[in-house]
Amino acid sequence: MSRSKKAEIAVAGHVCLDIIPEIRTDSGVCLIEPGKLLEVGSAHLSNGGAVSNVGIALHKLGLRVRLLGKIGNDLFGRAILDRFNEIDKTLTENMIPIVGESSSYTIVINPPGSDRSFWHHPGCNDTYTANDVNCEDLKGINLFHFGYPPLMRQMVENDGKELLDLFRKVKSTGVVTSLDMAYPDPNSYSGRVDWRKILERVLPFVDIFLPSLDETRYILGYEINKEISHEILSKISGELVQFGAGIIGLKLGDRGFYLRTSKDCSRFDKIIKDVDKWSDREIYSPCYKVNVKGATGSGDATIAGFLAALFNGHSPEKAVNTAIGVGACSVEAMDACSGISDWNSLQNRIKSGWKKHSFAGQLAGLTWNDNNQLAYGPADLNCKRNYK
Repeated sequence: MSRSKKAEIAVAGHVCLDIIPEIRTDSGVCLIEPGKLLEVGSAHLSNGGAVSNVGIALHKLGLRVRLLGKIGNDLFGRAILDRFNEIDKTLTENMIPIVGESSSYTIVINPPGSDRSFWHHPGCNDTYTANDVNCEDLKGINLFHFGYPPLMRQMVENDGKELLDLFRKVKSTGVVTSLDMAYPDPNSYSGRVDWRKILERVLPFVDIFLPSLDETRYILGYEINKEISHEILSKISGELVQFGAGIIGLKLGDRGFYLRTSKDCSRFDKIIKDVDKWSDREIYSPCYKVNVKGATGSGDATIAGFLAALFNGHSPEKAVNTAIGVGACSVEAMDACSGISDWNSLQNRIKSGWKKHSFAGQLAGLTWNDNNQLAYGPADLNCKRNYK
């Protein structure tokens, strides 16, 4: 029996091919000028999207993974399959090319000395529906993660009907469910839908919700700015818990990771033996100190670290530290996954005294604990847990 048939975690949703040309010009050169030829360097090709970034990271951490992306039967689709096969041929067994549809791709324009821009073609991600995940895909699966519905048009049309149907289907099988978002383009269809209504419908079927704070601010209608406070984290996560999600993990970019859980975590007993340790938690961690080379896919890497720790039955504290640990490894390389090590190497690095950025003055209202290098919220501390 092949490894993927024994898979325990399914990763579904958005997948694409990233095309990154090397641009050898100064930042002041106009990259788009009618009639002009601009000579560039070689192109770096890599798989992108949640299916690739989260799936490969989980694979590197030692989890048995089944990938459920949708690609076209075209040149870019074959390139996506080739890159998965280079890692492990079993990763492509549930990636079925669709005749007549085009694969998604992103051209990453990254001029020296300038911010990146992205030219993205959604391709067959826009035609992804609940029917693209079937019962056979879920056989033997204990945890199902879905990523980037804002970049998949049919998943958000009609107030998220297909997204709701998908999570209802998966949840009815008894599988633990996880969902990540993406920042919608404000000028696109996805940027104009009623995301609050969609989340109110879908989150009762989502056990683990792992968006970024910026994405969540946008989709819930909060003011968009870079300021982060305990007040805003508590308010937003509290809303998401009220909507029905059991575990909320907010990615804060270079500011770290924030965890909030509901009081009722009985839905996780298929993975976590001691669910009481996960009930009514509020934990924050700043990032580990690293030499940053690139942030592409670091949020997905953080998700993979969190899900791997949760799946292996570890405490919320270890899950948070593992999440930011995998995210930190990711930014030590230009792409999403090449910097990620295996599980044991990562844990040894954490145990060796890997330094975090200073907590001082970051989030007033949270209490720092030197024993495990984490900060706790008032409700969590009132439970009088043993934090050693």
